[in-house]
Amino acid sequence: MKLHHLIATGVLAIAATGAGYYAYSRFLHPPLVTTSIASLAPVSEAVYGTGTVEPERWAKVVPLQRRRLVELCRCEGQVVKAGQILGRQDDAEERSALDQMEINRGQLERDLARAEKDRDKNDAARTEYEQRWTRLEEAKSRIAAQKVHLDSLLLRAPLDGMVLRRDGEVGEIAGPTDVLFWVGPPAPMQVVAEVNEEEINRIASGQKAFLRSEAFPGRALRANVSQITPKGDPTRKTFRVYLRLPQDTPLRIGMSVEVNIIFREKQAAIVVPAEAVAADSVQMIDDGRIRRVPVKVGVRGSRNIEIIGDVSKGTPVLSPARTDLADGARIRIDNSLTRAVEPAAVSEPTDQPGAPPEAVVVAAATTTPADPDDAVISAAMTAHIDSVVNDARRNIISNSR
Repeated sequence: MKLHHLIATGVLAIAATGAGYYAYSRFLHPPLVTTSIASLAPVSEAVYGTGTVEPERWAKVVPLQRRRLVELCRCEGQVVKAGQILGRQDDAEERSALDQMEINRGQLERDLARAEKDRDKNDAARTEYEQRWTRLEEAKSRIAAQKVHLDSLLLRAPLDGMVLRRDGEVGEIAGPTDVLFWVGPPAPMQVVAEVNEEEINRIASGQKAFLRSEAFPGRALRANVSQITPKGDPTRKTFRVYLRLPQDTPLRIGMSVEVNIIFREKQAAIVVPAEAVAADSVQMIDDGRIRRVPVKVGVRGSRNIEIIGDVSKGTPVLSPARTDLADGARIRIDNSLTRAVEPAAVSEPTDQPGAPPEAVVVAAATTTPADPDDAVISAAMTAHIDSVVNDARRNIISNSR
């Protein structure tokens, strides 16, 4: 009997302990959560790519033969005309051969003149004249071919424009694989970008794009899609996209840029961080308890997404979503980590205060951009960096485990 009594007492003690822990964790010490504030902001979806700034019309100047360079103009930045000589390769041997051909032609012309005086005397004289005439014509053909060969050793401007760049020095040996000059009109300019083939169907001519350049950090640079190459690169699995730049762009020829091509956007939408949405719902807080609210997802940005449902601006939602907590569960809010949608993406009336920036500690409010496009630009320009940072964070967490 004593054994049964001890077992029963132990079971009751364990049950009481479990009940006490459950009551403590559920009512006296509920789980700690972080929240974000739903905001009214522009949101956009963009296709990312990388590209290079180039003139719309330009050409390379390369030698046709591998020879030593004997002349190169100092003409970077100068305007040139099509056909203007920019440089010359060593042609001493060809010029010597041409001089010999000219001497031979002179002799053949004198021989032909003598034969012409006697060509009507008999058939042999007539035959002699015809043979000498044939030899002279062959010599003239060889001279013309030699002059063409000599001309191929001259480096000429392929079109009207400016010498954008010059490479190589006199005395070096250059061949068909060596670009010595870049020539073309310096304006208008374009960006030639490479875009992954799985995203090319989202791009169309006329779409606006926002560019990011390390030479102009934080500056909004704009462009528009002008053309998409019909054939992709099967090796790199990319398509080439051309983007026309405005006349007042600060970008220079040869600069590399990151490209965000906007294919879907809204100027004003209720947005929350992407991590706040799970199973087509968000978790709001009602009197210290979780209330799950169904939503539809609209435009998906890299960091923030549009939600459509019974959620208004300024509503706090769990971020990240806590799928392990049941609807109606009590929670505690970690106020030190309450976050709002990034202010660069806020688009609201000017008499409304901007949302504070996303940070571990909430900072001062930031004013709303005067131009709604600037908000979209800022959001698009940071899209790729956000994804890279998030990937890096995930890698750090997985490596630390």
